[in-house]
Amino acid sequence: MVFLLAVSLTGIAQKPQIRFTLEGVGDNREFHNGKSRPQTILGTLGSFRAGTTLDGHSLFAGISHLFEFGSEIGFHQPRLILYYGYDGKGREFRFGSFPRRETVDFPLAMLADTLLVYRPQIEGLSGKLYGDWGYQMAFVDWTGRQTETVREAFMAGTSGELKFRNWFLRNYLLLDHLAHTSPRIPGQHIKDHLGYGVLTGVRMGGSTPLTATLMGGVLSSIYRERSVTDGFNAAYSFHFEGNSRYRNLGLQTTLHSGDPLQFAHGDPFYQFGNYLRTDAVWYFINHKNIKGRFNWSLHWVDFDILDQSQQLTILCSF
Repeated sequence: MVFLLAVSLTGIAQKPQIRFTLEGVGDNREFHNGKSRPQTILGTLGSFRAGTTLDGHSLFAGISHLFEFGSEIGFHQPRLILYYGYDGKGREFRFGSFPRRETVDFPLAMLADTLLVYRPQIEGLSGKLYGDWGYQMAFVDWTGRQTETVREAFMAGTSGELKFRNWFLRNYLLLDHLAHTSPRIPGQHIKDHLGYGVLTGVRMGGSTPLTATLMGGVLSSIYRERSVTDGFNAAYSFHFEGNSRYRNLGLQTTLHSGDPLQFAHGDPFYQFGNYLRTDAVWYFINHKNIKGRFNWSLHWVDFDILDQSQQLTILCSF
């Protein structure tokens, strides 16, 4: 059906397009802190989509599938890609099921990187305004349709950046709402995770092989479980990131210090009061259509527990 739709669309389109992406994932996590799960993730995530673009309006259909090595091919169900898009001067819009990687970028404290592997599509809508001043985007992702066993759930957020020369100011706002099944299960309560972040920083380099970005600010999480918590529980944290790269080598550092943060889909490391992460990065493939990256990461939790992980990623897009 997807193939027939693509063929019929390309027959009338000004710009028929076929896109194929393949992401190879190798993620070994040697964690012993009690909150982050020790595991090894090995697999490939592939997607195919075909469609048309006409006067800025586009329609794409396709499929994506995650195959984890050592499991049956049907262990993860294929996910449908089907969306309408509009790209105009200084604005973008998407409605349907479309790739998360091309849309949402939040700190790991708010949205963990495993979402890119296990939930690669946004199922909802997104919009973006952009220009020389920066950008601002917003999205809604429907993560659970209410049934007798599945609780109604959705995620919504906005993020943006104002920039002037080398200076920038970033903002993040995220809501995750988990409601009831139908009919309701006794003892089940609605949960609301709300959080925001304000970070400011500078970029250096750009015209030289050495580039760097420094930024810092505040992250906050606000949590409520209705009829359980006494209103909202708020947490505040200082957040710092430093990223540098020289040719095919990089060094990244992240510091979180303050209250333990509580986000529904955030990285569990930020549920500690203090967390320092340092990544040594090797960009071993830098082709126009193929990117290869290897990270060796050290995780220092509460300045007491030292964990480590290694990540290998190969991203092909044609």
